[in-house]
Amino acid sequence: MTLQEFFSHHPHCALAFSGGVDSAYLLYAGIQAGAEIRPYYVKSQFQPDFEYRDAMRLCRDLGAEPTVLPVDALCSEAVRANGPDRCYHCKINIMSTIIARASADGFSVLLDGTNASDEAGDRPGMRALGELGVLSPLRLCGLTKPEIRRLSREAGLFTWDKPAYACLATRVKTGEAITNERLAAIERSEDWLFSRGYTDFRVRTSGESALLQFPEAQLARAQAELPEIRKMLGADFTSIEIDPKGRKTAL
Repeated sequence: MTLQEFFSHHPHCALAFSGGVDSAYLLYAGIQAGAEIRPYYVKSQFQPDFEYRDAMRLCRDLGAEPTVLPVDALCSEAVRANGPDRCYHCKINIMSTIIARASADGFSVLLDGTNASDEAGDRPGMRALGELGVLSPLRLCGLTKPEIRRLSREAGLFTWDKPAYACLATRVKTGEAITNERLAAIERSEDWLFSRGYTDFRVRTSGESALLQFPEAQLARAQAELPEIRKMLGADFTSIEIDPKGRKTAL
């Protein structure tokens, strides 16, 4: 099945839209196929502001009208507790919110950007998608991440080379409570590192400590600048170290 064929069968649909590589290309493909596809962006504490800005920019570029839904990501005790099934409960919350609004707007089909490179074991929230009846056209059509990046580049989408980005909650060690204060500290730290030109890194936290994971190519610079990094991030963390193994970047 091609995406064109998929949208010929589903010409009227809602899209859970993050502004990342996958959902961006899916929105583009739906528009190109002539479908009525409406992007719904969930704005919560788990998404940094730059993700929201990217999502809105992509919608402007494609002439799509997004619906922004404010959601309290920490309204669920199961999410706040940050157990191994956190992603499942979070996905239920997010997708249920979109389904309710999309249904009120006249859409009975909800899509998401899961692709053929995403294995069920890699996404704890994938079970939630199945339970809620969310369709994943990129996965159904066999499109992998490298293919989606290539097609996005050919389409002129600025998201084609955007690094994979997991939500801020993934930075908190499993089993440690997620709080608004901790999320804000992580976002401040990552914003500052972004401003310094670092890319595709993570600020992992455990208690009051932060472990910074940089791609191998950025490790030497980060080690040299560690005193400055500690000074700038020290208001939020008592201990700041760099993972010497570096970070294996996603596709």
